[in-house]
Amino acid sequence: MGGLIAYAAYIPYNRLKRGEIAAVLQAGGGRGTRSVASYDENTTSMGVEAARMALRGLPGALSMPQRIYFATAAPAYLDKTNAATIQAALDMSDAVLAVDMAGAVRSGVGALLAAQDAAVPTMAVLSDVRFGLPGGADERDGGDGAAAFVFGGNTAAPVIAEVIAHASTTAEFLDRWRLPSDPTSRVWEERFGEHVYGPLAVAAFGSALQQSGLTPERVDHLIVTGVHARAARQFTATCGVSAKAVADDFSATLGNTGTAHAGIMLADLLDRAAPDRIIAMVVLADGASVLILRTTKAVAEHRGNTPVAAQIVAGNDGLSYATFLSWRGLLDREPPRRPDPQPPSAPPAYRREDWKFAFVASRCEACGTRHLPPDRVCVRCHAVDQMTRERLADVPATIATFTVDRLAYTPSPPLIAAVIDFDGGGRFRCQLTDVNPAEVAIGGRVEMTFRKVVTADGIHNYFWKARPIRQAAAPGGGLT
Repeated sequence: MGGLIAYAAYIPYNRLKRGEIAAVLQAGGGRGTRSVASYDENTTSMGVEAARMALRGLPGALSMPQRIYFATAAPAYLDKTNAATIQAALDMSDAVLAVDMAGAVRSGVGALLAAQDAAVPTMAVLSDVRFGLPGGADERDGGDGAAAFVFGGNTAAPVIAEVIAHASTTAEFLDRWRLPSDPTSRVWEERFGEHVYGPLAVAAFGSALQQSGLTPERVDHLIVTGVHARAARQFTATCGVSAKAVADDFSATLGNTGTAHAGIMLADLLDRAAPDRIIAMVVLADGASVLILRTTKAVAEHRGNTPVAAQIVAGNDGLSYATFLSWRGLLDREPPRRPDPQPPSAPPAYRREDWKFAFVASRCEACGTRHLPPDRVCVRCHAVDQMTRERLADVPATIATFTVDRLAYTPSPPLIAAVIDFDGGGRFRCQLTDVNPAEVAIGGRVEMTFRKVVTADGIHNYFWKARPIRQAAAPGGGLT
């Protein structure tokens, strides 16, 4: 079956301490933290970040994936394909097929299976934003994040893990649902879901083991997640796999990230797993889906360059509950007394797609001057149409100067604008994100990140911002 050749997970920078909920509402809350997508992030922008990190792990000689399958239960757009935005942000060819698998948590498993079955290099991107009404279990236990996996198809790229079996069971029953017009989900009584999921999980797991010729004792690492926490815990305790093999579900640090969660857990295991280890992934959503993978010798040499554990350590757990509610549209705050933001216009956005989505600049072939945005005429030597495309999305930069603006419109005041100088030349003025105003300094090192600048008239205006480069060591060691 299909071979995995690259992977990555993206964890948003911000965390909400669950104790903050109880401090305000005098109810709910709990221990630990949950991951929170920023005001300028959504499932598409997080998917771009995960995909960018996964592509950095591809062997140099391998071409870009020829297909993108984007799975989420919280699409930024309906009717319009969100995967097309990911394709544009990655500066991929127009010949790439980009499609959404949206609307349900189970779509993440479908994207993975479709990608591993493809005959050409294919990327599956899983992303989700999960929240509920204030004080509820979904608000407390949910989380936000994304993961991306590249399968090699018929290429000769080194395979780091191969899917050796998969099996699914499907049942139509009311457990968790949400109307397209509703922001939050509704859940049936938990004992009913636990009763239904149990036999479905046992059947799918048994079928996958039979296909692979394995027994539960042969499973080295077990991932169990889904939309029903009690059913997941019940299966984990009764499936016959050693308790030592059960992977951390990140409930204490990230929460359940829905569509993306199995992918994030798998990425964390691949960050640390030894070669020739069996990983079983069980996802409970509208039935049960099981994938069994075996790591190869290449896993040690082709791990993700930004481990999940390191991203968890580097997170900011100082987010206030009021800010979280306002970011989720559950608390309307007085906006700045400034004109409402204008939506982008379709024709100019299409004409400058390379710049707006892929962040492609140009360099003069005559004198070497770099231009942001790209231009036909060199500002230094005035050469005409002697330019080379240069993508700067992955080029670091240094803050030359900045300002903290408390009057400009932003959903998370104050707005921090900076002038940055890219390594290799080129100066650019942009917003900073994921940063404390008190920590911004001239000379600080930043990297680019794909974000939602504003949403106006139902249109998401995507562009690039800068964020501080943070280095954090991953705790712990490898797995055996």
